Amino acid sequence: MRKGHGQTISYYLMGRTALAACRADQRFSYCCYLPESYEETGTRRYPLAVLVHGSLRDATNLRDQFIDFAEANQCVLLAPLFPCGIEEPGDTHNYKRILYRGIRYDQILLSMIDEIAGLYRLETDKLLMHGFSGGGQFVHRFFYLHPERLAAVSIGAPGVVTLPDPDKPWWRGTGDMKAIFGREPDLAAMRQVAVQMVVGGDDIETWDVTVSPKSSNWMEGINETGATRVERLRSLEAAFLKRGIAVRFDVVPGIEHIGYLVHPPVKDFFGDMLRRRRN
Repeated sequence: MRKGHGQTISYYLMGRTALAACRADQRFSYCCYLPESYEETGTRRYPLAVLVHGSLRDATNLRDQFIDFAEANQCVLLAPLFPCGIEEPGDTHNYKRILYRGIRYDQILLSMIDEIAGLYRLETDKLLMHGFSGGGQFVHRFFYLHPERLAAVSIGAPGVVTLPDPDKPWWRGTGDMKAIFGREPDLAAMRQVAVQMVVGGDDIETWDVTVSPKSSNWMEGINETGATRVERLRSLEAAFLKRGIAVRFDVVPGIEHIGYLVHPPVKDFFGDMLRRRRN
């Protein structure tokens, strides 16, 4: 039994927590990890790292792959679960777009954060956030909308990228974000966030990257940022640098499209960020 368990917080909501339904919308759920040092009756507050799954929705596995990081850096983990087929049977993309069939996935995630902040002692004003593949799509679009909530964002191998280009429509660019979301990218705030882009050096398959005109993701020009995930992430990097947003770009040699194999530089990036904050 964990130290400090059992007074008001269930055993199943400590350590590697069970999946819990989000109170704001119970179609979505999340799991957490609390370091062994966390005491229910303590006073210490813990930074929060949000880990966003890819298309396979392996939220609990993703959470577990960062437990060593959470213990080494005394950080709480949150891994949301956005199932396939919400509002549209067979759909696998939904959350990647941020807004899909009337659902604001960024707001769902923020509701999850508010929910756990009411249960645990967390620092939620400035988050760490990582996503790979479909999660990489989500986190860089979340970054456009909520840079003030982020201390650091790690964008892993997205198949489709949204450029910070006001002359291109969402979600090729950011041109009509004001009309869709009620806000435009705050470039000054984005420049204050530590940004990492990470991809495997051999992540060059195109079958799951090239968007077909028959796809629900199709829009004119959607494939213009490159043929592979490496090329598309480089296009995003160039667009960020052009607008004064600094980027740490990590290529993991010899690695294909396998999320856990690019985690070491992500953990290094987040660890550096937390050490700077503490010092």
